[in-house]
Amino acid sequence: MRVLIRACCRAAGLLLAGLMLAASGQAAERLKDIASVSGIRNNQLIGYGLAVGLDGTGDQTTQTPFTRQSVVSMLQALGVSVPANQNIQLKNTAAVIVTATLPPFSRPGQAIDVTVSSLGNAKSLRGGTLLMTPLRGADGQVYGMAQGNVIVGGAGASTGGASVQVNQLSAGRIPGGASVERAVPGQLDQEMIQIELARSDFTLMQNTLEAIAQRFGPGVALPVDARFLQVRLPVEAGPRMAFLAQLEQVRINTEVQGPRVVINSRTGSVVMNQLVTLEPCAISHGSLTIRVTKDPQVSQPQPFSRGETAVTTKDSVEIEQPKAALVALPGAASLDEVVRALNLLGANVTDLISILQAMKTAGALKAEIEVI
Repeated sequence: MRVLIRACCRAAGLLLAGLMLAASGQAAERLKDIASVSGIRNNQLIGYGLAVGLDGTGDQTTQTPFTRQSVVSMLQALGVSVPANQNIQLKNTAAVIVTATLPPFSRPGQAIDVTVSSLGNAKSLRGGTLLMTPLRGADGQVYGMAQGNVIVGGAGASTGGASVQVNQLSAGRIPGGASVERAVPGQLDQEMIQIELARSDFTLMQNTLEAIAQRFGPGVALPVDARFLQVRLPVEAGPRMAFLAQLEQVRINTEVQGPRVVINSRTGSVVMNQLVTLEPCAISHGSLTIRVTKDPQVSQPQPFSRGETAVTTKDSVEIEQPKAALVALPGAASLDEVVRALNLLGANVTDLISILQAMKTAGALKAEIEVI
């Protein structure tokens, strides 16, 4: 019976803590979801090579002379001499750029995926084979070697003056097509590591320091600024790995970001969070007029109900457009209803962005606008 009471009390305490956390506008996230270790990141690799075996869809050497130069240099390296004045046609060969991502802690012999993209005017890389291509990093050193059959997801056919194509034919991938030749030095053999938060925030930094101190004790984490902090690691390799695994799972109280509207002008999408609010305003944009009003109302309790009188507001939206019927939206006047009404009335992306920015300038839109 005592065990059951203790379990119920513990569950009630967790529920109360969760309710207090939600009421305070905070959420708990793992440290690995909001931060990263400095120096432990992917590295981009790039290389120039040749794709052969194309079925007459390669580069036209008259327009891409670098393809011919690359083939001549490759043949000379293999012991085949080509006359300088020989005009060779290489319809089955294409010059390509090979790109890859080198993950952290990669070791020689590890296989990584590569992407092969046409550099010249090849019609298709379908059925091609990438010849041995060195992959270099930003420092000019060779970190990988790529070779293999190119997989192209597209398809195409042409006859006479008609042609049809599905997806892209001038780029493809080689799964596991490159092997790592040089390892990138790791950053975990040091006494201290530096952790970078996803955003610069003094409150988030303080919450992170408190959470780490509560889990591992004081003095383990030291702040550098509002975004970087240093964490002291154990000396031995085994405890160091266990420490880092536990450090990733530390829960950090992150404040919910303020109201924000994100507009993608290229795709015409508008995304907003739940904290966006709208004050009463009147908008006239071109031939479109929107009125948002708030009417205060008094809610009176029933007799002898021991209730209290409360003042509420009734929000309404009215949209007017010349030479069109009046459209009224009952209920709460939220920003999503205004955006939905603009879309229904035919407001394009440019009009929507202009209206939202004007509302923000006028102080009616209580949100930050970010255009991407």
